[in-house]
Amino acid sequence: MKNRYRLFYAKIMQHFQRFVTFLFCTSICLSVSCAPNTEEKKPNIIYILADQWRASATGYAGDPNVRTPNLDQLAKESFNFRNAVSVMPICTPYRASLMTGRYPTSTGMFLNDLHLPASELCIADALVSGGYQTAYIGKWHLDGQGRHSFIPPERRRGFQYWKAAECDHNYNHSHYYTGDSDEQLYWEGYDTFAQTADAQQYIRDHAGSDKPFALFLSYGTPHFPHHTAPEEYKSRYPLDEITLPANVPESRKSEALQEAQGYYAHSEALDKSIGDLLATLNEMGLDENTLLVFTSDHGEMLGAHGVRPKAKQVPLGESASVPFLLRYPAIHGEKGMVVDMPITTPDIFPTLFGLARLPIPETVEGEDLSSVVREGVEKEDRAVLYMQVAPWERGEYSREYRAVKTARYTYVRSLDGPWLLFDDRTDPLQMNNLVSNPENSDLVQELDARLQDLLAEINDDFRPAQSYIDEWGLVLAPHGSIPYSNDSDAGPQPPQTPQRKGNGE
Repeated sequence: MKNRYRLFYAKIMQHFQRFVTFLFCTSICLSVSCAPNTEEKKPNIIYILADQWRASATGYAGDPNVRTPNLDQLAKESFNFRNAVSVMPICTPYRASLMTGRYPTSTGMFLNDLHLPASELCIADALVSGGYQTAYIGKWHLDGQGRHSFIPPERRRGFQYWKAAECDHNYNHSHYYTGDSDEQLYWEGYDTFAQTADAQQYIRDHAGSDKPFALFLSYGTPHFPHHTAPEEYKSRYPLDEITLPANVPESRKSEALQEAQGYYAHSEALDKSIGDLLATLNEMGLDENTLLVFTSDHGEMLGAHGVRPKAKQVPLGESASVPFLLRYPAIHGEKGMVVDMPITTPDIFPTLFGLARLPIPETVEGEDLSSVVREGVEKEDRAVLYMQVAPWERGEYSREYRAVKTARYTYVRSLDGPWLLFDDRTDPLQMNNLVSNPENSDLVQELDARLQDLLAEINDDFRPAQSYIDEWGLVLAPHGSIPYSNDSDAGPQPPQTPQRKGNGE
């Protein structure tokens, strides 16, 4: 009898222990799932891309002219990568590198108006695979079939919501296409404001969605024409009150002042738009778990070093250095950090994916720098690569080059050998070329060795421009780049899609 009782009691206790264990595990699971941990939820991503906004042209970067209160506040809340460079300071090559995470010499996308090969895996394709809704508003410049041609959904590289045009800098009457329709539509008024309003509406419409969104907002400004900026903003920059940097020679000052007025006006108008966008994020309660980037595809010379206003392509800081602010409060809180470590365009794709905890495609050549944001610790002694493969800009600085940017130095090699060396800390306007100074011979050798290592990583042996043009089977127009149509009435033009000779893709 006692044995039966003991057996019955043992079974009761066994079931009771299982029940207690179940309750304990359930409570743990519930506490974990209910705990506020915004990082576990995939962030929304907003990528704000300006066109031709140089790194120095903000209040937070010290420009004495331009008014950028919204960007100045954003910089305080962001990781401010103040040594960011465009991998190739020109529109299409930068955009191709952003979309693929690859270098221009790897994709063949080193000239404007090329068609990005369908074989290249793009960031939006990978975002969709990772569960994201994707959107693109503004300038595209990767289709290569005419700047006013319709881009059908199958050529939008994974972007689902679409209000975009290949390329249009007629800011007060710029076109776009949307949905499946080939009807050419026009933004109402100044397109920067209209595109911002559309982005704000997209954010409101998707704020309650179970799926995160990735919105790329690609503005045309402050790229020239500068005189078409809103008069309200131009009037705030009288010519006699604009201060030009000391590296603008007398021969360029008059022209530079005229262009600077509209350039700064476009910039302030865009700053206002960014403020509106940030206000909408806050209004919808999305700012904490939104990974937001503000940057540009390249800079603007504005007469510096005697290079004509409107120019880019060259290796100097006004052309190659770009603003890069990254804010993700769910990880780093409300305070930002100034980052001296350099970053180049192919690093952006993997860094965004690292922060969103998405798998990084094997095709990506850039480095995932998400640990810098997560841990607040820079990678020491980092160097990054930028380049010009086939320049069509004219003048003293129009050469093929490969360049290295570190936290302190800019080093540039042309086909003739070491060309430029600047100490960007002591000489931020890059007015003292140190490359021929015997005292710097060890530094030149060190930086040149680092350059060679970076080139070896991407299998670039740095040859004359024509060699790359032939390798990728390209045919140039008389102006030195890919021919294009800017006629709104013209039909699609045959695209030039880079394809390596001997490659059967």
